[in-house]
Amino acid sequence: MSNDTDSTLIRGHEYDGIMEYDNPTPLWWHLIWLSSMIFSVVYFFLSLESPWFVHQTQRLERAQVAEIERLFAAVGDLEGDQETIVSLMSDEQWMNYGASVFSANCTSCHGSNGGGGVGPNLTDDAYINVKTVTDIHAVIAEGANNGAMPAWGKRLHPNEIVLLSSYVASLRGKNLAGKGPEGEVIPPWPGPDQGG
Repeated sequence: MSNDTDSTLIRGHEYDGIMEYDNPTPLWWHLIWLSSMIFSVVYFFLSLESPWFVHQTQRLERAQVAEIERLFAAVGDLEGDQETIVSLMSDEQWMNYGASVFSANCTSCHGSNGGGGVGPNLTDDAYINVKTVTDIHAVIAEGANNGAMPAWGKRLHPNEIVLLSSYVASLRGKNLAGKGPEGEVIPPWPGPDQGG
């Protein structure tokens, strides 16, 4: 190393003949780093509590509501009667929608395929609180067994309850492995031409 090096730039230690320059980070770099840290803390708390920020979950909920409104505009308000529930059982698009509602809300108790878990098996012919296909709608909307089956009437759109009822009715007769039969064996659902 040449002797003309400014000694104020050299740090005060040496190792194996190697000397280290004292080259501090510039002030502007420290200011940018500090301001980004302050901004991140402020942004975090504003994003949780501020009415000016739209959270990702709010965006998702709004998008879901818009999609539900778009889908349901084509069918109007569905009734939870026998004719509607039975006729929807043969509509693949609406059964796929009913399956998604089931998957999002019912699998923790009834299993992913309806074979039961905490709740009863929905794929056999034995039912606890159901005698007719319209009872499925009532049980979903109002609940049953002192809250063991929660009421979904205030949490789901009325059309979703009808579609979910049709989907649950469509599971009957698949007799999937799972929980054993509970309740009474009831007569088969009416055909689509036997509306109520």
